[in-house]
Amino acid sequence: MSTLKERILDIIKKPAPANLATISEDGKPWTRYVMITGSDDLTIRIATFINSKKIQHIQSNPEVHITCGLDELEKWNTYLQIQGKASISTDLSEKEALWNDELKAYFKGSDDPNYVVIIVKPYYIEFNSMEHPFEPEVWES
Repeated sequence: MSTLKERILDIIKKPAPANLATISEDGKPWTRYVMITGSDDLTIRIATFINSKKIQHIQSNPEVHITCGLDELEKWNTYLQIQGKASISTDLSEKEALWNDELKAYFKGSDDPNYVVIIVKPYYIEFNSMEHPFEPEVWES
């Protein structure tokens, strides 16, 4: 059987839809759909607009929550609940590393000043499985 980290990476390594929750300036949660991509160290990256509400929220409070892993209701086997701290990068190397053809619909290119990368460093991840629906496996940094 693969390790917990390997099973988490199976879910986040390829670009995938997810829900990202931030905390608004007045302390209320705000959730939206995003596309995430994870790296081998479990860092998650999200492309977005520099003027987006999520950027304002992260600047006020870097605590975020991501739910991912469910692509089709009929195949609801595993999903992740991820808590982490987010930062915002305008670094061209970060932007180029995340760049893909799908982003061309929103940005002029990887050097577009409206394009930024949200970097989430997870510190707590629950791996939920339908095999054990009320007993998630937990990864912590």
